[in-house]
Amino acid sequence: MYELTMNLKSHSKIPLYEQIYDYIKRDIQSGRIGYKEKLPSTRSLSRHLEVSRSTVELAYEQLLSEGYIESEPYRGFFVAQTEELYHLKSEKPKAKPSKQEKKKFQFDFSPNGVDLRSFPYNAWRKLSKDILMDDRTELFRCGDSKGEYGFRCAISSYLHQARGVNCSPEQIIVGAGSDYILMLLSMVLGKEHRIAFEDPAYKQAYHMANALGYETHPVSLDKNGIKIRELEESGADIAYVTPSHQYPTGIVMPINRRMELLRWAKKGKGRYIVEDDYDSEYRYKGKPIPALKGYDAHEKVIYLGTFSRSVAPAIRLSYMVLPEPLMEEYERKNDFIHTTVSKVDQLIMQRFLEDGYYERHLNKTRALYKSRHDVLLEGLKGMSDILTVSGEHAGVHLLLTFQNGLSEEELIQRAAKKDVRVYGLSDYRILKSGEEKATILLGYANLTEEQIREAVKILEGCFRC
Repeated sequence: MYELTMNLKSHSKIPLYEQIYDYIKRDIQSGRIGYKEKLPSTRSLSRHLEVSRSTVELAYEQLLSEGYIESEPYRGFFVAQTEELYHLKSEKPKAKPSKQEKKKFQFDFSPNGVDLRSFPYNAWRKLSKDILMDDRTELFRCGDSKGEYGFRCAISSYLHQARGVNCSPEQIIVGAGSDYILMLLSMVLGKEHRIAFEDPAYKQAYHMANALGYETHPVSLDKNGIKIRELEESGADIAYVTPSHQYPTGIVMPINRRMELLRWAKKGKGRYIVEDDYDSEYRYKGKPIPALKGYDAHEKVIYLGTFSRSVAPAIRLSYMVLPEPLMEEYERKNDFIHTTVSKVDQLIMQRFLEDGYYERHLNKTRALYKSRHDVLLEGLKGMSDILTVSGEHAGVHLLLTFQNGLSEEELIQRAAKKDVRVYGLSDYRILKSGEEKATILLGYANLTEEQIREAVKILEGCFRC
């Protein structure tokens, strides 16, 4: 029988039975008390520790319920077979720091930034309060699997006015983030497809397609966007594109190329175009570019949109517009799935759209980003002899292509040594030939104008040989 000697703290906030339980549990986990080892009886242990028998019984009952010990009639208490399980758990691997944790930069030109300082706190707070003012139990029940009908009506109206997309609320499916929307879409389409991606590409969607089991094929770009002849030769029957502002190059697909792409889709019965309209709201020169879906006369475009880029990433509100032929497939395959966005969040965003808050928020952030965009362009003029700028007048990042003999990696490392983080275009390429010109991305949404000016001066010193 194992003798238990422990120092109990009678004045501790932790009850005595719990102290006994913890002591025995740790000894079992560490292997100091082995499998089938007999424990003292409750009577003898209570005498030994000078506590009541009921205190020891409580500790033993907890150990019994968690499976650490077993009780055998007329024989007593014995350690259960837990040795292998707990020896494995005790050897915790050392956590490796992520790349992001290794270094926090003073200036980070992330191309995926959102200025959260401009988040419409007052409007969001007011709408949240209004919606939750009454005791409405239906807000906390599962809603329509596609999303709340009123919210989908508001999205439909917004798409018609702002993006030239004509669709019914029935065609819209709401989900928590773009990744979830892509998983839903894969269930509608099935896996018997080959998906063509622009190269360079929005890598998150590319990785998702591969993870979902699709065969993927990169298709290169020219000055007008995805190459249609190469797309035809790829054997793909789905094309994933960002025509209004190609990510990451910033190319805007002109009308002729859009018509070519739509004709490609029309040729095959099972062909579709997935249009990711991720940041069409931010254009600083001329009128907004209409969505490709607006030209879709043959129901070949699957439109993807999100409020995460324009409001805040954490609200996780994305949606897709399915062509009419795919709606029946959705109802047949996906109708059992519950929505992943709460009714409360949907109603807040619905009111945000309907009451004009969204339009005012976009006007405010568009002005902020345009000002930062202009400050960045002005600052880069001093390096016009060693680089060319592209992707300007839209989105929240620019591309700098260098002619000073430095490689992309050298540019990134030089900036990092001065506490400035920049991003290489090669990270977005699917196929890497090694012959690409050195190009980096500078995002400006997360930086103030003063920070941009200071960081650009640092970069000029870094990039001049």
